Amino acid sequence: MIKSMTGFGRTTLSLSGKSVVVEIRTLNSKQLDINTRIATLFRCKEIEIRALIGKLLERGKVDVTISFDKNESEEVSINTNLAKTYYNALVTLSQEVGNPVESDIFLHVLRMPDVVTTAQEDLTEEQWIALSAAITQACEKVDEFRIQEGIVLAKDLENRICMIRDMIDEVTPLEENRIALLRAKFEKGLEEMNLRATYDPNRFEQEIFYYLEKLDITEEKVRLRKHCNYFLETMNDAHANGKKLSFIVQECGREINTLGSKSNDFQIQQIVVRMKDELEKMKEQLANVL
Repeated sequence: MIKSMTGFGRTTLSLSGKSVVVEIRTLNSKQLDINTRIATLFRCKEIEIRALIGKLLERGKVDVTISFDKNESEEVSINTNLAKTYYNALVTLSQEVGNPVESDIFLHVLRMPDVVTTAQEDLTEEQWIALSAAITQACEKVDEFRIQEGIVLAKDLENRICMIRDMIDEVTPLEENRIALLRAKFEKGLEEMNLRATYDPNRFEQEIFYYLEKLDITEEKVRLRKHCNYFLETMNDAHANGKKLSFIVQECGREINTLGSKSNDFQIQQIVVRMKDELEKMKEQLANVL
């Protein structure tokens, strides 16, 4: 069974009367890459959060958002004394440099550091347990999403690898015709050089067998078929993974390239081009397999 690296999971929970939202989105990546946007209250547990998500999701580009619901109000306090200090300092500076005091200077004051603050509280052990459970649940939803996407990917990959395997059978009758074509080509060459009456028939047969041996693609066909079958077995294995499947596809590519270079036949090379086309599409799909 294979899984896609694309997934999405979302859970909500209530902590101290506030609604907390956990969202996890995943995309394909060669390794685990976790990006977090975490509310201040949970920053102290960021390392644990990363470790938990990494253990559950294994690989991919993971975007994690943990925030309070925007509809929930938070206790906000204004440091009045600090705000007055900023205000007076800005007014004095404006007068000294001859700059008109702006009418919206008050808005600038509110944006100054530590003027407007939200009430901070420590994350309790009970809250962390609840949050970690919500993160786990979100990861499980991501995994379910990945499985469903993986079913679609598996069907497409299976169809393409079977098409490549079936194309091997198309090569066989064309390969058999090469013997007659090669013999006819040699005989025509002898006639053109007026050597038919003087050549050694035994040597002639030896030369034909020599070239046939160099152009023989039986081993390539056998290995390619085995690679295709191994791909299907690996894909249906409980511990299937995209990297291993990619390695098998690389081996298929090597056999297809050798088959094309040794075929010395236009029709067989056309089949090889079709094989390569299907193989490239498989590589694109495998880039998103976990």
